[in-house]
Amino acid sequence: MTATLQRTADAAELAAFSEFLQAFWRGQSLPPEAAFPFELALEEIFLNVALHGRIAGDATPSVEVRLQTDGQSVRMTILDDAPAFDPLSHESPDVTAPLEDRQIGGLGIHLVRTLMDDIAWRHVGGRNELTLTRRLV
Repeated sequence: MTATLQRTADAAELAAFSEFLQAFWRGQSLPPEAAFPFELALEEIFLNVALHGRIAGDATPSVEVRLQTDGQSVRMTILDDAPAFDPLSHESPDVTAPLEDRQIGGLGIHLVRTLMDDIAWRHVGGRNELTLTRRLV
């Protein structure tokens, strides 16, 4: 089963994407406790695009979320037409360093990396494509 939702990368649209994810989860009778990593990842990635992904001329990019499951795992693909940005190319922050010595930023993608079994990024057809996969069992 695959489901898709596309909206503008406006922070106000986060609620629509969250409901889309929850409806998919219920519709596929997936374990409720397994939804949290996807909810967190969706919020983190979507808000990064909404806050930092402005297109030339200050246009708001669009975001498309595709959800797919085979009952054993879930794959969430987030596509946007913001400028090319590979979140996986950045080093994970040193979470053991004292707070005053830590760099700002990077914790969100670090959390996403930690929660998912597989993450892949590519830039194709003028869009960023971030695919996140996690086993359910």
